[in-house]
Amino acid sequence: MSLQNASINVTHFIIGGFDTLSRPIAVGVAILITYLLAVLANMANIMFIISDKSLHKPMYLLICNLAVVDIVYTSSSSPTMIGVLLAGVNTISYVECLIQMFVFHLGTAMESFVLAVMALDRFIAIIYPFQYHSYLTNTRVFLLTFIVWFVNGFFMCYLPATAVPLPHCSSRLRYTFCDFAAVLRTTCVNPEKYFNEAATIAFFILFFTFVFICLSYCGILLFVKLSSNNEKKKMGSTLVSHLICVIVHYCPAFVRIIFTRFGVVLTLEERQGLLIGAVLGPCLVNPFVYCLRTKKIKRKFFKIFKKFHTYD
Repeated sequence: MSLQNASINVTHFIIGGFDTLSRPIAVGVAILITYLLAVLANMANIMFIISDKSLHKPMYLLICNLAVVDIVYTSSSSPTMIGVLLAGVNTISYVECLIQMFVFHLGTAMESFVLAVMALDRFIAIIYPFQYHSYLTNTRVFLLTFIVWFVNGFFMCYLPATAVPLPHCSSRLRYTFCDFAAVLRTTCVNPEKYFNEAATIAFFILFFTFVFICLSYCGILLFVKLSSNNEKKKMGSTLVSHLICVIVHYCPAFVRIIFTRFGVVLTLEERQGLLIGAVLGPCLVNPFVYCLRTKKIKRKFFKIFKKFHTYD
């Protein structure tokens, strides 16, 4: 029997990634709380920056862009997982599934590029402090942000464009939401070729951005050696914030996307855990790191908090 004859017409997918979960309600509540905290914290950061003209500077605009990316990234899949676990809604339409796949992978790529651009911002700010505002203007940051979104969106179109023509032999997803791997495994073809192509694109994005960040750090550390102790403390505080965000994003991404192509074997549960951690972890950590470790945003937060406290 040919693949075409064996294929089925898929209008909806059934999400089966949580079928073996022993405590779906507890996991669903945990994901819901984490998701709400992540969205509220990122929205608060965006509002702090938009409402305060003194924060309309390149570094804060990049933090604002990171918050937008975090909201898009976590919202691409978290509502679906919450719906499956808490409401029992375990189906998703074919078109919605493709949109979810695109947005999820766009968010993954954007996290990497935004962190790389933020590393460039810190490199210029520390190495060339007097030329910083002439090198990085608000207009250039907006332009750079637009280019990064456009280029990543273009590359991520490859994923749905690859999946759409393939015949499907199943409508059941093995994973917790619609990512490229989940959809490819429902098709009638051997997915390895397509996984390798997607891994090549992912490797290019992750490797390029990670190496760029590392080179920026190396340049900053070499410069720091020649600086005074007071300057070292200020630079160290700036780098620690960025480093935390880099670790939280890249560690699960490298294991899940790259290492598995080089022989690292993950059980289905381990892959699900990494995927959920990759979606929720950075989006929750990033806003708190930049809110609590960036003086101006922290001051703005406490100022608003005091106002509410006074009204009470």
